[in-house]
Amino acid sequence: MWYYCFTEMFNNVIDHSECTAVLMYINRNYAETSIIISDDGVGIFKKIQEYYHFESMDDAILELFKGKLTTDKTHHSGEGVFFTSRIMDTFAAISDEKIFSHTEYEEVLKDLSELPNLSSNQIYQSGTTILMKLSNDSNKTNKEIMDQYADVDGGFTKTRIPLKNIYSTYPVSRSQAKRLTHRFESFQEIELDFTGIPELGQGFAHELFVVFQNQHKEIKLTPFNTNLSVQRMINHVLHD
Repeated sequence: MWYYCFTEMFNNVIDHSECTAVLMYINRNYAETSIIISDDGVGIFKKIQEYYHFESMDDAILELFKGKLTTDKTHHSGEGVFFTSRIMDTFAAISDEKIFSHTEYEEVLKDLSELPNLSSNQIYQSGTTILMKLSNDSNKTNKEIMDQYADVDGGFTKTRIPLKNIYSTYPVSRSQAKRLTHRFESFQEIELDFTGIPELGQGFAHELFVVFQNQHKEIKLTPFNTNLSVQRMINHVLHD
């Protein structure tokens, strides 16, 4: 797992960051191992934003949650960050005071601050900082994680998106849904995790589960971890 994740992230630095220097920090105790890779390059979110002409860096972060995103399709599949973020117990990419992580921002900063002997001059304030942590006793495997997102032929056909990591409040508008569905056609199945989402706007739900779904019947949208309010809104637009 470490071989895959470290080489994928360090290769991104070499191929994408345009940096002049990179720092690496490794800490291992009895319970877990942590690796930090920090470069002084252009910044991962800015690079993606400029390449795809997104309106904001937040749009770039949203796309990273989906996977299959790269600024060099000739040499990269766009799977490295996606799978590394799911293989590791903790993963975070920090750049331009923004973060891509399945963990809360404050928890990631706490993880960084608690690493022994790590001072501010060991992390570049520009560029990108990658934090990875994994239990020394982890019994996960790369294949186990990757198979969750593959079809019978091993293709990367399925993705899972944690909506609470994307929206600061609950999503309400059609424009939010349209940004969310950008590049959905790259997948056969999309799981939408509504954990932590208290409710949905009617416009968002209708655009996602009616308009988009009617236009792309070949794509399976699967909402899960919905509370009663969210499920009622989904049912409402489906049966309106």
